[in-house]
Amino acid sequence: MKNLPKIALGTWSWGKGAIGGDQIFGNSLTADDLKPVFHAAMEAGLNLWDTAAVYGMGASEEILGKFVRQSRREDIILSTKFTPNMAKATDFPVEDMFNESCERLGTDYIDIYWIHNPTDAPKWVPGLIPLLKSGKVKSVGVSNHNLDQIKEANQILEKDGFGISAVQNHFSLLYRASEDAGIIDYCQDNNITFFSYMVLEQGALSGKYNTQNPLPEGSGRAKSYNKTLPHLEKLISKMKDIGESKNASVAQVAVAWAIAKNTMPLIGVTKVSQVHDAANAARITLTNNEIEQIEVLAIETGINTRAAWEAPMT
Repeated sequence: MKNLPKIALGTWSWGKGAIGGDQIFGNSLTADDLKPVFHAAMEAGLNLWDTAAVYGMGASEEILGKFVRQSRREDIILSTKFTPNMAKATDFPVEDMFNESCERLGTDYIDIYWIHNPTDAPKWVPGLIPLLKSGKVKSVGVSNHNLDQIKEANQILEKDGFGISAVQNHFSLLYRASEDAGIIDYCQDNNITFFSYMVLEQGALSGKYNTQNPLPEGSGRAKSYNKTLPHLEKLISKMKDIGESKNASVAQVAVAWAIAKNTMPLIGVTKVSQVHDAANAARITLTNNEIEQIEVLAIETGINTRAAWEAPMT
């Protein structure tokens, strides 16, 4: 894919509701809270915004849509997702969910439209083809798919002259299954952009949290990650040392690592400072030795952060 920034920005934690910011991240963010974040990102050239119909059951799309309506549409790269388990029993379920997302986002086309999980590709992927032919969808991605599932979706699209342009999977120092499964190499070989989400493991790899300062109690991420914090101390310490040598934070080192692995980090942003951190992380270069050091320490943690919604990649 052409003309993409080095980093995409995620909006999973925007808005309240089921599978939304308040439940997963312990946030209760409104459009007024997030407007400065959006404008700071656009000014920094970070214009690729990723959301999904399922995030807050439309709440994330609605907030982002308020900003889209106040901007030049051509300046924004919009990425949202069709979630199979939310599909309605209609004649055109993919198109119907697409249209609902467009209405919330204030647009009549989507730059990257994703199949959010790999439930029955032959059933859902063909529904993307009319949207591609009409120009309402500019490119297609698949999320949380293993290599065979990516190839299956690609084969379905290729029959009509299209193909997968992007893959979006969980990928971080603590969860490298897409690399181990050959997915990142496949993407490189086939000109497919690999979006790595949860690069910071919902803050556990940001350097902000530790046993004395755990993630917010009552949130989904606290339940998932606070128990891992004692095991992350050596890794975080090394990332801090590397960062200090480059005038960078721990979080920026984690993001720079993902870029060095030929992926596009997808970073959730809720504060202007996080936007600036992301923009600066794109300028950091890690040496091969630094990459090796933190990868070894990450393996030594023994932590597997595969989430409940993720099937094994291998």
